[in-house]
Amino acid sequence: MMLFVLITVSYLMGSLSGARIAQRIFQTGDPTKLGSGNPGATNMYRVSGWKAALFTLLFDIFKAVIPLWGSYFLHIQPIELGFIAIACCLGHIFPIYYKFKGGKAVATAFGALLPIGLELGGLLILTWAIIAYKFKYSSLASIVAVSLAPLYVYWLKPKYTFAVIMLTILILIRHLPNIKRLLAGQEPKIHERRKG
Repeated sequence: MMLFVLITVSYLMGSLSGARIAQRIFQTGDPTKLGSGNPGATNMYRVSGWKAALFTLLFDIFKAVIPLWGSYFLHIQPIELGFIAIACCLGHIFPIYYKFKGGKAVATAFGALLPIGLELGGLLILTWAIIAYKFKYSSLASIVAVSLAPLYVYWLKPKYTFAVIMLTILILIRHLPNIKRLLAGQEPKIHERRKG
């Protein structure tokens, strides 16, 4: 029963959209209709600037940190934490408050991983930053970082490895369109604007 409640709360929190809230606070354009159409921090940066992007990023991270950290200190088993993390990310991807039309859940997945340890968070940020700086693709940086997450976790806290693999698979599946565009040379870079 406790697991069901935590999964439900995590999904409902994940369904809150940092980009859509930022749109109201900063009076910006609709991120689902501008740029890449993705309600995430990178697209908010493209269409609305760094303030809206930073708000979106932090909101989408901490909406996952809260339920996962709470579950972590309730001594929930690692595999069950994986399901709670997935529920939060599914909330971001298929938000009940926004007709189930959400984003990629990269920041939310990062927030879900933070309770494992700040060392993991640092490694993921460093990986993302290096790839983003070198290649200028946010999606590629996210794909590389999330793909390496299970390896980092196995090195730091191996008991959470399988749970992180579950989360990694979900994020990679969500990025399949980005992978196809990257291979075709059609993926927009971080600073580029793109319609629809």
